[in-house]
Amino acid sequence: MSALTWLNAEAFTVFGQKVIWSDMIGNLMGLAALALGWRRSIWTWPAQLLSGLILIAAYASAHLAGGVGKQLLVIGVAVWGWRAWQLGRQKAQDGSIAVRTATWKERGLLLGGAALGTLAVGGLFTLFPNLSWSPWADAYIFVGTIVAMVAQARGLVEFWFAWLLVDLVGVPLAFTGGLAFSGLVYVVYFALVLWGAYDWYQRSRTNPAPALEGATA
Repeated sequence: MSALTWLNAEAFTVFGQKVIWSDMIGNLMGLAALALGWRRSIWTWPAQLLSGLILIAAYASAHLAGGVGKQLLVIGVAVWGWRAWQLGRQKAQDGSIAVRTATWKERGLLLGGAALGTLAVGGLFTLFPNLSWSPWADAYIFVGTIVAMVAQARGLVEFWFAWLLVDLVGVPLAFTGGLAFSGLVYVVYFALVLWGAYDWYQRSRTNPAPALEGATA
């Protein structure tokens, strides 16, 4: 049995839905990456990279082209974010990455980029239906992931809210596509996002910092 075959094999069944190994392992790695992000540890990036590699198999098995594209972006942006945090010179007192809230200009750029990107990718998926059976939801997830990870790479508190908005669409879509474990971990994701957002916001107020060196807008 090949590694890909094993990853897409059934691990167990819960509530009548099949859970495959790639969906379970990839999401557990994603949870670990989120927890490391909350701790502002640079290891959040290799964890996200590994999660993306594994989840490609899960989304491919469910024929979710947008999900596959999302994970390819996760891998690419994880490499960039990893490098950006390595080059970052602005550190918190405990030696981790310092965080801050975005300026209104940065928020406008993130929101504008998300809106325009979703329209562009959604239009592409609509023109080529074989790319996705849920073009606008996939486009939203696809672009939202880029926005969230770019904000994280820059140490912006707003990245937590971007991830939350992505998950609000991504989780139900995963259930529909047969990726039950993605839906089951939603409660844990939600708790981590709220906890992380609060922690980063408190730290941004007590230790404000400029953008990381090496992480361009």
